[in-house]
Amino acid sequence: MRCPVPVSSTRRILCVFPAYSPSFGTFSHSYRLMGGGVRAFMPPQGLLVIAAYLPERWNVRFVDENVRPTRAADFEWADVVLVSGMHIQAGHIRGIQQRAKAAGKLTALGGPSASGAPESYPEFDYLHVGELGDATDRLIALLDASLEPPQRQVRLETRERLSMSDFPVPAYSHLRLQRYMLASVQFSSGCPYRCEFCDIPSLYGRQPRLKTPEQVVWELDAMCRQAPVRIVYFVDDNFIGNRRATRELLQQLVRWQQQHGYPLAFACEATLNLAKQTEILELMRAAGFITVFVGIETPDIEALKRIDKAHNATLPILEAVENLNRYGLEVVSGIILGLDGDTPATADRLIEFTARSRIPMLTVNLLQALPKTPLWDRLQGEDRIVEQVEGRESNVRFLRPYEDVLADWKRCIRTIYAPQFLIDRFLHHVETTYRNRIDRPVRGRLKPANLWLGLVMAFTMTTHIGLFADYRREFWRAVGACLRYRQVESLFNIVIVAHHLICFSRKAVLGQQNASFYSSQIRPAVRANFEGLRLLRQRLR
Repeated sequence: MRCPVPVSSTRRILCVFPAYSPSFGTFSHSYRLMGGGVRAFMPPQGLLVIAAYLPERWNVRFVDENVRPTRAADFEWADVVLVSGMHIQAGHIRGIQQRAKAAGKLTALGGPSASGAPESYPEFDYLHVGELGDATDRLIALLDASLEPPQRQVRLETRERLSMSDFPVPAYSHLRLQRYMLASVQFSSGCPYRCEFCDIPSLYGRQPRLKTPEQVVWELDAMCRQAPVRIVYFVDDNFIGNRRATRELLQQLVRWQQQHGYPLAFACEATLNLAKQTEILELMRAAGFITVFVGIETPDIEALKRIDKAHNATLPILEAVENLNRYGLEVVSGIILGLDGDTPATADRLIEFTARSRIPMLTVNLLQALPKTPLWDRLQGEDRIVEQVEGRESNVRFLRPYEDVLADWKRCIRTIYAPQFLIDRFLHHVETTYRNRIDRPVRGRLKPANLWLGLVMAFTMTTHIGLFADYRREFWRAVGACLRYRQVESLFNIVIVAHHLICFSRKAVLGQQNASFYSSQIRPAVRANFEGLRLLRQRLR
């Protein structure tokens, strides 16, 4: 649905999603391998929903600065500049506001960072705190009434959220899905757990709110009509937050895949106790799920209890990972260094855990205290929140020396992403996990655009890595194993992910990449490259 507020004026709304500072989670090192002009990881779901919700008579222009910078002509065109983003994008959020204000435009900010730390953004004319709902309608009414900037910032807080069953299909027509590594969809919002470091319950609630399965299918149809989508990531805070609803959705996804010849593979985020939900796992396999991100955080059971993550200890972690693998699910693990229970032996235990679990990708991250989390409240009471300054990647005063924790982080990623160790873990899954997946028929993916993209990717990977990379021997080892087990599509995924992990870890060890996914700082060398790329793109246009 669109906004029910009657409007009398025509407005030009420029929706801008800020760039991410390069980090582990952007996968930026792999874009050159993918062909098709891929420039960003996933489309910004939240801002696309807002763009679709705005009044029909309003003109909307959408810019994702991870794909291209906002041009002077965009600001000149707009009446209002609407921005949304996360804490990691804070610097770029402020930069957009400054450019918009220099152009004489009204500015409004919403999204998770504004909702979690509204005091951090006093420069915006309007601040939208909370999810889509009555505050959104009030903002639209104010913008319809006048384009004069308010004398002081107007803060609008959502008290009545729009039911997710009334959410519009995101405005995919305002962007090109070919520019993204993955497509994305949201089924639910919120998580019933209360992990100490997580801000999801305070921002979105502990009772998951849901779209209908039919809505999800409509969104998949909308995506597939526009572009040759390969993988769709469910960005739900916890895919099994409401297990009954998850089962109903999965049944619908199975039917949709069967009707369309299984054109898509799916991925999601869930808690590790998914491993005990055999009925859901069977349905996930039948629906074509291939990857699940789980926040393992640490293999130390006592440390899990201290951060209110005891649900990870309801069955042995290695056993849980193996059970997920039995249903064809490759596990991606979230790991945190800098927890209060860490010791000088923590890095060694993590490296050992990596070898035993054979998880290819572990998102090893320095602990960061986010506003509106129990961790923030506790550390603030202990005077352990540190102002983030240039060169420091966490706002937490660790119980161990910061330099020791950072050195452990570098040693971990240098070791677990060494090419041979990394490819060994992937090849374990080629021989075991991937063979447990449903045999998807080729017809759903046998389209000219997909075939051409596959040829481009194969050529690029062969030349860029197979001929010139210093780890080309490992590349050809992966090629041989995947061909032997007839896992050609898996080969593409392995190479894309492995290349990023290898490149990222090497740069990070040299201090050229951020150690925290939540760090908004841009390192000097990266800043120069980023600004140079921005200027080059502007000149080319």
